Amino acid sequence: MSNSKRNKALFGWILIILALFTFSSTPFRQFASIPEKIRIVQGSLEQLSFAMPVNAKVVTSDPNVVHLNGTQTGMENHDLRKPLTIEPIKPGDTQVTLKVGNIPVKTVDVEVLPEVKLIPGGQSIGVQLQTSGVLVVGHHLIEGQGRKYSPGEQSNIKVGDRIMKVNDVSIRNMEQVGKLVNDSGNKGDPVRLEVIRGKEKVELKIKPAYDEKEKTYRLGVYIRDSAAGVGTLTFYDPKTKNYGALGHVISDMDTGKPIVVGSGHVVQSSVTSIEKGQSGSPGEKYAIFKNENVKLGNIEKNTPFGIFGKMDKFPDHSVGMKPIPIALSEQVKTGPAEIYTVVNGQKVEKFKIEIVNVVQQKFPSTKGLIIKITDPRLLDKTGGIVQGMSGSPIIQNGHLIGAVTHVFVNDPTSGYGTYIEWMLKDAGYHLEKEQPKAS
Repeated sequence: MSNSKRNKALFGWILIILALFTFSSTPFRQFASIPEKIRIVQGSLEQLSFAMPVNAKVVTSDPNVVHLNGTQTGMENHDLRKPLTIEPIKPGDTQVTLKVGNIPVKTVDVEVLPEVKLIPGGQSIGVQLQTSGVLVVGHHLIEGQGRKYSPGEQSNIKVGDRIMKVNDVSIRNMEQVGKLVNDSGNKGDPVRLEVIRGKEKVELKIKPAYDEKEKTYRLGVYIRDSAAGVGTLTFYDPKTKNYGALGHVISDMDTGKPIVVGSGHVVQSSVTSIEKGQSGSPGEKYAIFKNENVKLGNIEKNTPFGIFGKMDKFPDHSVGMKPIPIALSEQVKTGPAEIYTVVNGQKVEKFKIEIVNVVQQKFPSTKGLIIKITDPRLLDKTGGIVQGMSGSPIIQNGHLIGAVTHVFVNDPTSGYGTYIEWMLKDAGYHLEKEQPKAS
């Protein structure tokens, strides 16, 4: 091989080695990991660490939206070995650009969202709700005319159907259904039903059967018009009176399907005892309703992320009455955090947890965090996460970041949490635009 070819080969290997060293170096990896787009909530700060041994010009396309390192105009000669602080000023979109010389080397799209501050809950609450229409939860046989059968089952009424109208009369409770069915039977007329099946409206005609034992006409279906239980309050907004609780949907215990809310309300409740959780058997809070006549608020929605509505009276026994800022999902980090919950009576207490894993989600999902109870007091009392604890707010670095949702059946010390921004979305907050106004 000639000296010329030997030198070219050597120079090529040197370039490859330099490239490998550069691309594998900590500064390059840190620089490459800076996202193309970031979101910031007003009232918080974001820091970008470049860790590059060069100076650069840093500018923003709209200085009214963000300030950089406390300045509105940007910096002509910023040392990239030092972090860059982005301070949101008002909601909007802008771009932050780094230039070395006059060459742009990095542009980050920045979206500033309106500030949201909420009072974390943790209180044990009682939930009482009425279904929209009445829910079919099963079939039963009627004995009459020498045979046993279910007219509803034969006429294709399905478990999970919601009966909205009987003979063109809108239905609010089970008593209405019984009376209207019996009236039709006495007249010898079929019963006309309007039911909601999933998202479809279905009309049915059924000939009711005379129950010789009960001396009345029936359809041969089990129905339910209400549900009740206990859970944990997640947040309260003193400006709008909005609240959110539970962190998961309320489903009918027989059909397993989400309950569509017709009306409902929440009341105070008090924890009387706790069944400690163990592997293979999740524990449970046992609680009673307190002052049922004093309604704390209404129930407007029942969604995969909990129940939501307006709360006229924030329950007592909170950790504090000072609203704290929320954190977006990308601001949540693995490491120490706290939950607020009740394990005795009505007193809300703080307990230490560890955020073990953070799942970055572009779309709403209830399982965004994996958490582990580390507080010895809570482990001694409950064994970890128990039923009734769902909705307990999760706090990290002074920010409300989410709520407890599910326990791991085989490890009650651990479970899932959901991000607060998904709960806020279902509560009617539009972070990308403006906050809901008090009505």
